[in-house]
Order: sequence, then C-alpha cells, then structure tokens
Amino acid sequence: MCKYLENSGFGPLIGSYYYPSWYATNQFMLEVIFHEKMKRYKCLTRNSLLASAVYVPYYAGLDFRRKLRRRNVAARDAAGKELVKWLKKQPQWKGMSGRDHFLVTGRISRDFRRNSDNNSGWGTNLMLLPESQNLSFLTIERNPTSHNEFAIPYPTYFHPTSAIEISQWQDKIKLTNRTVLFSFAGAQRPRRNQNGLVRTKVMNQCKSSSKTCRFLDCDVKANGCDDPISLMKLFEDSVFCLQPPGDSLTRRSVFDSILAGCIPVFFNQGSAYKQYVWHIPENNSEYSVYIPVKELRAGGDNKIEEILRGISNERVVGMRENVIKLVPKIVYTKPNQNEPGGEVLEDAFDIAVKRVIERIDGLKRRKLNGE
Repeated sequence: MCKYLENSGFGPLIGSYYYPSWYATNQFMLEVIFHEKMKRYKCLTRNSLLASAVYVPYYAGLDFRRKLRRRNVAARDAAGKELVKWLKKQPQWKGMSGRDHFLVTGRISRDFRRNSDNNSGWGTNLMLLPESQNLSFLTIERNPTSHNEFAIPYPTYFHPTSAIEISQWQDKIKLTNRTVLFSFAGAQRPRRNQNGLVRTKVMNQCKSSSKTCRFLDCDVKANGCDDPISLMKLFEDSVFCLQPPGDSLTRRSVFDSILAGCIPVFFNQGSAYKQYVWHIPENNSEYSVYIPVKELRAGGDNKIEEILRGISNERVVGMRENVIKLVPKIVYTKPNQNEPGGEVLEDAFDIAVKRVIERIDGLKRRKLNGE
C-alpha cells in the first residue's frame, strides 16, 4: 500500500491524462486523503471549547489491512480498543461523551463490525465498542441499520486544483462521442450469495449483447482494471455503466462512472440510493437507472439491453447532464488548492464536513433541551 500514500494519499501521478490532476488513487485511501485535507481545513481551532466538532485522525482501514490475516482477534482489535481508551481520558471527550467526535474509515462498515470473538470471524469490532456508539463514522459504505454511520464517496482518480479545472473536465465529457450503449467493468464473484448471482447475470447479459455492451475483465489474472486510463476510457465511451453489487453492495466504480459522465445502472437500492444521501440527489431517476433483481431474473438473456434501448434519447441527455453536474460533489480536490479570489470549490470533503457538523449541532441542541 505504500506507493498509494504518495501525494496526500492520492497515489502516483498518471502522467498527463487530460490534466495534471489524475492519480492512481487506491479505493481504500479515504482516511488518509481526508486527514490531509483536514490538516489544511480553513476552520480549524486550537481551542477545543470553541470547536463545533472533534475530528479523530485514526486510520482504521489501514490498521485493518495490516492485520487482515491474523487469526488472533485480540491482535486485530487492539489498536481500536487503545484508541477509545485514550479518547475517554481526554478533556474534549467529557462534555458530550464523544458525541461531538467523528472519524473516517476507508473501508466498508462490515470490516469493523465483527460481533464474536471467534478467530475465524471477519474484521475488527471497532464499530461495536461501547464508546463507538457515541462517535459519528464517515465511511465508504454504511450499515443501513446503524444510527451513527454516514456514507461518503469512494475516492476517484481525479483530484482537481480549481473550479476551472472541473468545468473544463465537465465540458469535455459533455462532448464525448459515446459509441457503446452500456458497459461493465468487474470480475466474477462467488454465486453462493445474492450479490454473486446478480453479478453473474449482469456479466452474462453484457457478453451476450456483445454488439452493444463492452466488458472489461477485472479478474486478477486479466488485470484489466489495474490501468485507470483503460477504465476511464471505457466509461467515457459508454452511455450506461452497469453497477451490480460485488463483495458488498457499493462499488468505487459508481463514482468512476459518474466522473466519466456515464449514467449508472443499479440493481440494488443499497448500492447508492440508501448510502450517499449527502452527495447525490433524492430523485434517483434524474441521474440513474434502476433495474430490480426480480425484473432481471424474469427477463430474457437481453433484458438489460431491452430496458436501456427503451429509454428515449431526450431522457438519456437529461440524465447525462445531471450526472455531469454531480462531478464536483463526488471528487476530493487537492488540499488547500482553492484559487485566491477565484470560485471556492465545495467538494465531497466539504459536503461531508458540513453535514457531520450539522448532525453534531443537532445532538448538542437536543442535549441542551434535555432530550
């Protein structure tokens, strides 16, 4: 993972891909990126009594990765337990018992919700610790039943330096000639669960519609998705980008496709609609297509193509315009790069910080009112 820590967590530069703001960013680098941006955040205060919220710069995802293969759950849980033990001793904790604290995890919620001490169990128990119930967690995929988790976008490859750079990119993808009706970038998943079955169905339909669908194989042996440029080129050429669940309900690919101006096609409400409520519109049909699993199963081998072909050109143009409007909200810009006197960027980071502060303000008000 070391090479991905370069450039404030953005990873190595991808040469001069359109603009000099493209990086080979790893999808699990969010906590590093967020920390680097937070260190330069314009509203920091050294006086914790004046703070609206307290950010905890703990790299839970990298710690998880480091201890992923350890059989001993005590070793996997040690750093998280040490963290909350330390936090409880700090004077900042006492006023709200940690309810005004938040931290960012660069992996999905499931990786931190192991509810047994069985050594064969997956992940750590960080989010299930008693103290953690008071924290606000910002994560790339939330547990839909959790009261204190909030999903924010996966990092993409584009980290612009200015509003002008974003506008230039938006103008480019508006004019892109899209020669492929729909595409899918991904690899096979085990068929033992619902997600694996859906993905298999999607892959098979893409392959059977070879004249209208392009498939990029992300299998480890094929390594088709290791090259960001190949991936982005595919999405830029496509009108629609298929986004079936994979190892979990969400995918980084959702945000790569939005960045490319490609309309995402979802097969589960939990892949985006019930996740990124701070960053994407409530009216899902404005920017995406939803095909329920039962409709996918009931249809023939070309059901996806049939549905997508049935969407009017006028509606496609409108959806694409709305997708392109989302670009500023789903990218993480370079830290402290707003142009003096120019238009101030509000990126995915700014939206997340604003919303978590609003949440904590609400908790403080309820406490004052004795609720």
